Amino acid sequence: MRLIKLVPDDTNIKFLKYRVPFYVVSILLIAASWALVLTKGLNYGVDFAGGQEVRLTFSELEEAPIPSLREQIGGLGLGDPVIQRFGAANQVSIRVRLPESAESTPGAATAIGNQVISTIESSYDNVVRDGNDTVSGKVAGEFREKAVLALLAAMLAISLYIWVRFEWQFGVGALFALVHDVSLTLGMFALFQMEFSLQIIAAILAIIGYSLNDTIVVYDRIRENLKKYRKMPLPELLDLSVNETLARTVMTSLTLLIALVPLLLFGPASLFGLVAAITLGIFVGTYSSVYMAAPILIWLGVNSNSFIPQETVADKQDRIARGES
Repeated sequence: MRLIKLVPDDTNIKFLKYRVPFYVVSILLIAASWALVLTKGLNYGVDFAGGQEVRLTFSELEEAPIPSLREQIGGLGLGDPVIQRFGAANQVSIRVRLPESAESTPGAATAIGNQVISTIESSYDNVVRDGNDTVSGKVAGEFREKAVLALLAAMLAISLYIWVRFEWQFGVGALFALVHDVSLTLGMFALFQMEFSLQIIAAILAIIGYSLNDTIVVYDRIRENLKKYRKMPLPELLDLSVNETLARTVMTSLTLLIALVPLLLFGPASLFGLVAAITLGIFVGTYSSVYMAAPILIWLGVNSNSFIPQETVADKQDRIARGES
């Protein structure tokens, strides 16, 4: 039985032919994304904006009815709640956003928490109240800063790794590709005002990992071809390397999309932002590996001698001493 090939062996797409227009478009998209983030802002969830946290134990149940709770609390007009197991299987932590008026009204936050508890107690017996606490905006702000620092640290550590493994130009190329991917993801959340929570930070880290994996595969093939085809012009060599890894790229992206698209269309609302971010990340991550990470090597001066060990003065003197020309 013949195997199905999504990409023929003789594929020779001239990706680098339009590298300048694609780079201009990408830079404009990055600028537009950050303009949206700075002007419209991100719609922070409870994790990053603060809110009211209620902790409950369902003493008569073995497991907390999280889907039912999410539907009940969602009908209170407090936005999408964040509901997680907290300790045992029948214990939950429920976080809801507070309206702006609650911050300046004493007792308003606690009243909202009591409203949530009362709604749940009307449907379930013997619910034990473990806590009804306010998460301040200051604490949420510190949480936000730490999340941003975590993302920056991950991107810098990845670029440093690529720098050490390849050459500094490859590290710069990978960092630029990651900035492109993260910027466009943030731009999407600012444009559509989807809730930005800890789930989205996890999605961005997944995007960084996917984009890095794709970029390293392309870079590794570029390094091999630089040693193999010493006289080939660099744009042609980059096209060859991208085409040689294209089958792997298409297969990886396609299998991921097969899993993600049904979740995006039919999955629970609580996962929509996470799945939407990763789905976008597959497209922009693949795009950046081809049109961001590869072409920048031309402008950063990579050539056929980049991976050839350079002769030091001591090596030259030793060669002369041996009578070698």
